[in-house]
Amino acid sequence: MPKIIKNGQVTEDSWQLLALGEDAEVAKADVPAGQWIVPLQLWLAQRDQLKSRSDIGVQIGIDDDIELLAEDYDSLPLLAFDFPAFMDGRGFSAAFLIRDRFAFKGELRASGAFIRDQLCYLQRCGFNAFALSEEDLEAAKDSLSDLQEAYQASADKAPLFRRRG
Repeated sequence: MPKIIKNGQVTEDSWQLLALGEDAEVAKADVPAGQWIVPLQLWLAQRDQLKSRSDIGVQIGIDDDIELLAEDYDSLPLLAFDFPAFMDGRGFSAAFLIRDRFAFKGELRASGAFIRDQLCYLQRCGFNAFALSEEDLEAAKDSLSDLQEAYQASADKAPLFRRRG
């Protein structure tokens, strides 16, 4: 079973990504039993059927509109954000909005093309799980504490002036 970094610990990943072919009709796609991460388009097409399941997460692409899930954030256990390139920062902004504006409490997973050096910044924006292609996840999780102090507000900390007595 693959492993991920979740809540600062290396753990086994029981979730699977449901990949659809390019010509797949999302309204008719079968989502088998088990913990599946489905593309946003499939979730939107089958929302009524899938909403009753607690083992379905949604993969959000970098160009997807996070407002489309506004009514679902309180019931989804997992959102996976796919980064197409490590230089694309849109996922950082979207994660912060998902945590701050929509008060998402579940697992917010970063996947795709990001690098170890970005882990602490991804965490500050609200991500709490990381699917890295690196084999040494124990060493990678140390990157979560690269920054000991930050001045700005983030998804995980109040601004410094608020934390000082």
